[in-house]
Amino acid sequence: MDFEKLIVWQRAKRLAVSVYRELASCNDLAFRSQVTRSALSVPSNIAEGMERFSVKEKCQFLWIAKASCGELRTQIMIGMEIGYISESLAADWISESRELSNMLCGLIKKISN
Repeated sequence: MDFEKLIVWQRAKRLAVSVYRELASCNDLAFRSQVTRSALSVPSNIAEGMERFSVKEKCQFLWIAKASCGELRTQIMIGMEIGYISESLAADWISESRELSNMLCGLIKKISN
């Protein structure tokens, strides 16, 4: 299965691109770096997992991608509370990261069976 064809990967990549673009002007380099690395981790780990041979390895990387969704969601919430990310954008990103997390659970179950 090509990871590029997976809707979850496509959406995770789109979210990462959005995060990078929106935070490009953020002057807090440490915050910007941490959030963009979390966002980049989601599609990257999906891709790496799907390129692995064994089911166990595939699932391991998909679990890491799911964990990165939680990390990203936390950082978005903090960014919103400190005024770096608008409430509406944060709400969109949080919703998308939750959906991605659910989609990853479904993919893990499908691969595991």
